[in-house]
Amino acid sequence: MEKLIEKSIKSIQAVQYPYQRDVIGKINWDWRMNGIIGARGTGKTTLLLQKLQQFRKNGLEVLYVRLDDLYFADHRIYDLADSFRKNGGEYLYMDEVHKYSGWAREFKNIYDSMPELKVVFSGSSIIELTEQDSDLSRRALMYEMTGLSFREYLLMADILSLQAFPLTEIFQDHVDIASGIVKNIPVLQHFSSYLKSGFYPYFLEPNRDYFMTLEQIIRTVMETDLRFLENFDTAQSRKMLTLLKVIAASVPFKPNISKISQKTDLHRQTVLHYLQYLEKARLIKLVNQAERYISRLQKPDKIFLDNPNLFYALNPEMVNTGNMRETFALNQLSVNHEVSLHEQADFLVDNKFVIEIGGKNKDTRQIRDLSNSFLFQDDMEIGHHNRIPLWLLGFLY
Repeated sequence: MEKLIEKSIKSIQAVQYPYQRDVIGKINWDWRMNGIIGARGTGKTTLLLQKLQQFRKNGLEVLYVRLDDLYFADHRIYDLADSFRKNGGEYLYMDEVHKYSGWAREFKNIYDSMPELKVVFSGSSIIELTEQDSDLSRRALMYEMTGLSFREYLLMADILSLQAFPLTEIFQDHVDIASGIVKNIPVLQHFSSYLKSGFYPYFLEPNRDYFMTLEQIIRTVMETDLRFLENFDTAQSRKMLTLLKVIAASVPFKPNISKISQKTDLHRQTVLHYLQYLEKARLIKLVNQAERYISRLQKPDKIFLDNPNLFYALNPEMVNTGNMRETFALNQLSVNHEVSLHEQADFLVDNKFVIEIGGKNKDTRQIRDLSNSFLFQDDMEIGHHNRIPLWLLGFLY
């Protein structure tokens, strides 16, 4: 255990990020057990270490461990937690939990028998508590770590510090909000940079190749993370990557599962299952018409990449501006809102607001007869009436 303590101290001391994500203030750190899930590269580990750094400065006993550490080849989580508690431990934070078989059962036992210990665990977005063999849903509070919004990107790049705006406030006050921002920064220039390389915090590391890092993340998800999903055949990792590249070359699009099956040499049913896996890994988004239930055995109405940066990592030679706009809008809206497809426009948000996405020359004829309808336009600094700059969706969180 001494080695783990030494690794923990070094990891906590090494955190140098000056900014903290807003989610750090939304987590109930005093609750006995919290879970943080999210896509690779979104900053889960940094968040844990930042909080533990704060606790250590206040003289509290903390421990950070990764559950893929060799220590756990012949040691149990429960025994580590019990030993840490008996030696005055207060805050135990555990990373990469999906890589430890039976983790949920041991976490349940820790929760039930060690009420004085505060436990936080983090892991891949592929985690489904309801599919674990022990019920943690009534014990652990769960949070999801998303990639950076455009607003957070500007903050972390030390360009602009501004609060988030609710969607309804953007609808009502977008002219005043946009006017206040564009007088301080060349917003379209920064928005272009964000779409290419601002969703993941790796841009803060100048010596790191951003797109090579994204490629490595994608391969790690395919070759490592997905194997922890029940019934996933690890021999199919290469075909999963082929499937993702086929999607990247066409998104957003209405899928023809038979054609995708032929291109990837995967059975139709396997394609449908793998689409669900890719969505769990936060590499794609599957979107349907409002009020349509979809099971794993039905094809989605439309497929998108999860975020704009993935275009440049997966298919940089064929980045389509129109596809990029829709992907950005869906990505930012989906964090706090329910988004589905609309028959006459692009999206229906919260079953109430109709959203159309377009360039600066697009008109409102398509949505003019629809109530609660708005046109979000690219290459526009300040809008008017129901025409709103697309980049303002990046200030939702």
